[in-house]
Amino acid sequence: MSTGTEAHGPTAGEYIVHHLTHLNSTGHAQTAIIDWSVWNLDTLFFSIGLGIVTLLLLTKAASKATSGVPGRFQAAVEILVEMVADQAKGIVHSAESRKFVAPVALTVFFWIFLMNSMDFLPVDLLPKIWALISGDEHAYLRVVPTADLNGTLGMSIGVLLICLYYNIKIKGLGGWVHELFTAPFGSHPLLYPINFLMQMIEFLAKTVSHGMRLFGNMYAGELVFMLIALMGGTATVFGFLGHIVAGSIWAVFHILIVALQAFIFMMLTLVYIGQAHESH
Repeated sequence: MSTGTEAHGPTAGEYIVHHLTHLNSTGHAQTAIIDWSVWNLDTLFFSIGLGIVTLLLLTKAASKATSGVPGRFQAAVEILVEMVADQAKGIVHSAESRKFVAPVALTVFFWIFLMNSMDFLPVDLLPKIWALISGDEHAYLRVVPTADLNGTLGMSIGVLLICLYYNIKIKGLGGWVHELFTAPFGSHPLLYPINFLMQMIEFLAKTVSHGMRLFGNMYAGELVFMLIALMGGTATVFGFLGHIVAGSIWAVFHILIVALQAFIFMMLTLVYIGQAHESH
């Protein structure tokens, strides 16, 4: 006889909502679209941690660089370095600037690739481990930093700050301010407000789209993996087979997405910094 108190697993909707909720500083899901009091601790932990891993790997590759036959890891890093250097040379025409910009672009590519690759881990693996560590079976944890809009917009704002720095460094503060009010429509005083407004819209649009593009793709990929995981929990042969087949196919396809999104973010970083070197 049923007592009405039997434990039951979460529904598909509850499962997805739980996995899309961050471990944050408030202990509950964010309710407002913008809330400066909420810190997504999981995004901070995994992004900073993978950033440290990125620096350690690149430092290791640099310290073991040799003129002889390189190992597989060294060869892979050299291919990436050469690729980024070629792209930077074609976009940023200042050789002096490329000494800083090219390593930044390489670090951005490697870092985002590692963060995106967290999506390949089993959906429940790290959340279950965290639940055991924290003692809370309902603990929240999201492991893909680039599937958090806060993280991707933070990176795009970082790129914006670099662009502002090079605008001032290359053109001088006075030259850049003059450009803000005279481009793109001309230097007539009546056009100053329109020019300035257009410049601000351009900076805002580039920054928002830069972060939103990466976030949208990785968020969608994370959601698809969750839906595939739900197929495996149906306790049917069809669900199990569908889980294996769909998961394998999507994982292979997602490898392309992970690498492509890292490359696109890196390329846009180079393009925006390159634009900061050009006068209108």
